[in-house]
This record gives sequence, C-alpha cells and structure tokens, in this order.
Amino acid sequence: FRGYCSRRLRRLRKTLNFKMGNRHKFTGKKVTEEILSDNRYLLLILMDAERAWSYAMQLKQEANTEPRKRFHLLSRLRKAVKHAEELERLCESNRVDAKTKLEAQAYMAYLTGMLRFEHQEWKAAMEAFNKCKTIYEKLANAFTEEQAVLYNQRVEEISPNIRYCAYNIGDQSAMNELMQMRLRSGGTEGLLAEKLEALITQTRAKQAATMSEVEWRGRTVPVKIDKVRIFLLGLADNEAAIAQAENEETKERLFESLLSECRDAIQAVREELKPDQKQREHSLENDSGKVSNIQYLHSYLTYIKLSTAIKRNESMAKSLQKALLQQQRSDEDGKRSPRPQDLIRLYDIILQNLVELTQLPGLEEDKNFQKEIGLKTLVYKAYRCFFIAQSYVLVKKWSEALVLYERVLKYAREVQSGAGAHRNSLKELPDVQELITQVNAEKYSLQAAAILDANDPHETESPSQVKDGKPLSERFETFCLDPSLVSKQVSLVHFPPGFQPIPCKPLFFDLALNHVAFPPLEDKVEQKAKSGLTGYIKGIFGFKS
Repeated sequence: FRGYCSRRLRRLRKTLNFKMGNRHKFTGKKVTEEILSDNRYLLLILMDAERAWSYAMQLKQEANTEPRKRFHLLSRLRKAVKHAEELERLCESNRVDAKTKLEAQAYMAYLTGMLRFEHQEWKAAMEAFNKCKTIYEKLANAFTEEQAVLYNQRVEEISPNIRYCAYNIGDQSAMNELMQMRLRSGGTEGLLAEKLEALITQTRAKQAATMSEVEWRGRTVPVKIDKVRIFLLGLADNEAAIAQAENEETKERLFESLLSECRDAIQAVREELKPDQKQREHSLENDSGKVSNIQYLHSYLTYIKLSTAIKRNESMAKSLQKALLQQQRSDEDGKRSPRPQDLIRLYDIILQNLVELTQLPGLEEDKNFQKEIGLKTLVYKAYRCFFIAQSYVLVKKWSEALVLYERVLKYAREVQSGAGAHRNSLKELPDVQELITQVNAEKYSLQAAAILDANDPHETESPSQVKDGKPLSERFETFCLDPSLVSKQVSLVHFPPGFQPIPCKPLFFDLALNHVAFPPLEDKVEQKAKSGLTGYIKGIFGFKS
C-alpha cells in the first residue's frame, strides 16, 4: 500500500504540474488555499498522510523482531498526524463542502488517537477516538444506507480501541467487552490484536499469584509453574468462549488457541520433569507406585489436551454430518462435497486419543476413569462403524453394510447396558438412542435397495458395466459402451506387446570332416629357397634359382 501511495503521488504531481523542482535541484512547494481550484490538490496531502501511516504499519510488524524500529514507527506516525493537520486546515476553506470538512476532522482525530495509543497515553487516545467515532456516527445518520455502511464499518473498527483505552484507564467493565470480541468471526486486527492477547495474559498473571494448587479426580496437586497457573485460570473462560462461538470458523480458531496454550504449559512441565527424574523414581518406590505431584500434573494437562482435541474433532464431525445431510437432500454439483470417509478419519483420530487417555501415568488403577473411557470408546466406535457402513452403501455392497449396521447396534446396546452410574459423563457425547433409531431405518432402506438391485436385469446384464480388461483390438465383434474410449487412458492394444515363440537358428555340426581323405599337394607347393650366404647374395642381386 505504501508503494501504491507513492505511485499515486507521482501521478497526481505530474497531472497537476505540481513538481518539486527538477532532477538537479529540489524546490519545495506547499498546497495553499489559493490553488484549491482542483480537489486533487487535497489528495496530495491525503496520499502523503496515507504513505506515512502505511510505512508505520509496516514497521509495526518488523518491530516484533527488531525493537529499534519502534522509534522509526513513532516518527512515521507523527509525520502522518502532521499531514492530517495540514489537510484539516485546508478543508476549513469556503471552497470545501461540509461533508469533506467533517471527514477531514475525523481522519485527523483517528491518526492522533493512533499516535497516542502507541505512546500509551490512554486518556488522550480515548478522547481522540471518541471524537472520531462521534463524527462518523453523525455522518452515517446524515446519508443514505449505502454510504452509511462505510461509516458504520469505521465505527466498529474504532470501538475496540476505545474499550482498550478505557480498561487501561481503570474501567474494569471494558475487559468483559474485550473478551467478547474474541468470539467474533474475524477476531481483532491492527494495532489492537497483539495488545489484547497481552492484556488477557497480564490479567490472568495477576490472578495466578493467588493460585497455589489444583484438584483433579480426588487428588490435590500444587502448581508452582506460572505458565501452568495462567493456563489453568483461563481454561474455564476459553471453554465458555468456545461454547458461545457464533460459527464453526470462530470455534475452530478458539480450539486451536486453547490447544496451543495447553502445549506450552505441557512443555513447561516437561522441563521441570527432566531434572526431577531420579527423585520421581525414588518416590515411586516409596509410595508403592504412586506418581509424583509434577508427573500427576503433567497427566492432568495431557488429559486436558486430549479431551480438547476430541471435542474439536467431534465439532468438526458434527459440521460434516450436517453438510452430508444437506448434500443428500439437494444433490448439487460443484465444489468437493463431504464424504463418509472424511468422518471415518475423524473418528479414527478420536479413538486414538482415547487410547492415549487410558495410558496416562497415575490413572492406570482408577477403575471409574477406565470405565468412562471404555464407554466413550464404544460410542465413537459405533459412529465410526455407522459411517463405514454408509461408505459401503454408496458402492452398493449391501451385505458388508448390513453386517456393519448390526455391529453398530451391538456397540450401542453395550453402551446403554453399561452406562449406569456414568450417565453424567456421557451427557456431552452423541446420543446413542438417536443412532439406534437411525440405524434401524437405514437397515430397512438397505434391504429394499438390495432387493431392487437384485431384480434389475438391466443393471446386471448391461454390457456397459462389463469390465473384462480386454483392449479394443480384441473385442471388435462385441458391442460395449466403454466410456474409457473417450478418456486419456484408453485401452486400444496391449502395449508393450507380449513375447511370441519363434523357431531358433539351427546349429551346424560337420561330422564328416574327420573321415575325408584329402589328395596330396606336395607337387603344387613351391620349394623353399636355399639358405646360406650364397642364397643371400643371389637374393640381393636379383638372381633366382
């Protein structure tokens, strides 16, 4: 955006012939009331302010890793405020209409509030933001609904900053309003995003000073790690926020935030466990298998993490079930629609988390806990089998689907018979009775579909469904509607072709050669030349014998 503002400034100066000198010398010019014959002169000042503000926002991100850039950030914000003051002064001219004057005043108040906000001058920032909000609200009431949408949007962007300033001034009721902002779909953005998270953590840290222990399943464990205290204090608030979430996107974001905090707390406990290894082994021997307090705290945090992961996957499964049901009703084409296989994968992950819960140190001898996890496992196994059966129904494997439906009923009846005193722990789980009713209805539908499928001769004898794997060159005499012939993987011939036997080249053995008597050839062979000195001399002078 900063680059866009620079290019826009260059185009405006070139169009208005408002150049700052030439390439050799800089000559500064200022926009005055006398030259306000064109409204584009006001855009020059506005683009200067926007460029400075956008550079400040860029430095805001870079200051997270380079703290020295915060000084440059404040300098750019002051520059933006200076340009905004000049814009407001020019808009006081009689050539400017009332709407533009009010917008310039609101813009000036907003940038001033941003600068005071960064300087942590909460009272001055709140006054500037309130002035900006009041102007935008009046403008929204004065114009049509289409124009009012933009002004109301600006009001919504400013309101969180006002609440944050009010809290820092001392208004404790503003904290509740800031917490409610996390439940919105988009959360908070801009300068307030990280400050709000830091504020929540700071508030919990103050409360954590009074927290010294936690009780879980009849055992009280001291909590000495500050990060764990902060996490446990915010656990109830996070769970309440998830329950009040307006849509699935917000709920998923809050689940991920809670899991991230839980992982950080578990890591802090693990660091305390490492130097305490020998002491824990000694305590196990003395306490007859009873785990140490720090190990039990680790088990508690792991239980929270796995339980939260199960709730998140169950929430995703419910949304997929709704989408699957809507798809069956509408049968619309377009983007990728959910399938039963997606739900099977989610329930596999849930069952794996339940297996990990049964292996937590310190809970192996807790019979009630093991019984609760066993019942929950049966519930999720029933739902997993149900969606596996649904996937078999889609490919018309009626017998396999029917067997799986019977398995679902078996699991459901085991849950109902074994619930007893554990009904309270099963309240948050999916309703098993509703699953039994649905399975019974699906069984009748499946039996009817199987009978209709068996009595349909066209379905069984149609040549278009015969897939023998033969290429086209081998079935010229057989009519078959093969859709693969117009696809990219058409089968015309076997390639590469198979090997065929051919006769090999014969081997020749000359057996008669050993029995042939050849005629003498001595008379035809030239006698060997005489050797010695005489023969050598004759050879030199060319004499032959």
